[in-house]
Amino acid sequence: MNSTQLSYFTLSAYFDLGVFRYLCFLVVACLYVVIVVSNVFLLVVICVNRSLHEPMYLFLCSLVVNELYGSSGLFPFLLLQILSDVHTVPAAFCFLQNFVLYGYGGVEYLTLAVMAYDRYVAICCPLRYGARMTSGHVGVLVAAAWLGPVLLCIVMTALSKSLQLCGNVIQKVYCDNYSVTKLACSDTAASNVYGLVVVSLSVFVPLVLILYTYVKILQVCFSGSRQTRQKAVSTCSPHLASLINFSCGGFFEILQSRFDMSDAPDVLRVLLSLYWLTCQPLVNPLLYGLNVSKIRLVCRSLLFAGGSITR
Repeated sequence: MNSTQLSYFTLSAYFDLGVFRYLCFLVVACLYVVIVVSNVFLLVVICVNRSLHEPMYLFLCSLVVNELYGSSGLFPFLLLQILSDVHTVPAAFCFLQNFVLYGYGGVEYLTLAVMAYDRYVAICCPLRYGARMTSGHVGVLVAAAWLGPVLLCIVMTALSKSLQLCGNVIQKVYCDNYSVTKLACSDTAASNVYGLVVVSLSVFVPLVLILYTYVKILQVCFSGSRQTRQKAVSTCSPHLASLINFSCGGFFEILQSRFDMSDAPDVLRVLLSLYWLTCQPLVNPLLYGLNVSKIRLVCRSLLFAGGSITR
């Protein structure tokens, strides 16, 4: 069966929820509403308040937009599938979902790397911060964090679509590129090699850059004043927590996709595959809203004091 003739894929990881179907739908819908409301609220607070128009918060805006992008690629689809008795998805939509979700992952890591670089310059080279982090430089970094993964995912999706497939059953609750590639009965060498390139450029390179910046930041903290250490902790802790959370989600996704987990309970396998797409958008607004003092003060003024957020 050639992928150009394939009209649909079947998602086999769904199981009969019985009377709990509507409860599950309600829980997932509430999660999606919380994600959208919290991320949009954080985005509006940053965009409207002039005191937050700094590189650190502009990069955070990029991260928030990516959370909304990735969530929208999963949750509406998931809600429809929960209520459906037949868990099939058109082939075109399946490849589109591949593109959206892998693009989300790549943009997330690259944006976190850009944010780490911003903190490195602010803490290690404070006198040169204004010269390095100009509006033009910030725009280039944000554009690179988005365009790189998008271009990589376009090629990856095209390679997957060109494969000759001998089946159409995907053992997950959403479409992913690795599951589609496993269905191929033609040569997958090009797709596999390119997949390694995508992972290296989207995951390992950003992680190396982040590790380097944190090593430099730690060196400055150990040799600097108490005020420098406090500044580093207050601005880097939300970023580090976000990175660890997303990396754990990526590890669970790899664990669920690459290894045989047929003996694990169905619920566990589904939760592992959804972790990286659910917890990051839920956790990030809390991490930055509660731990970054400027955002916390603006949110408090907006919610409780009725103050203007445009100051």
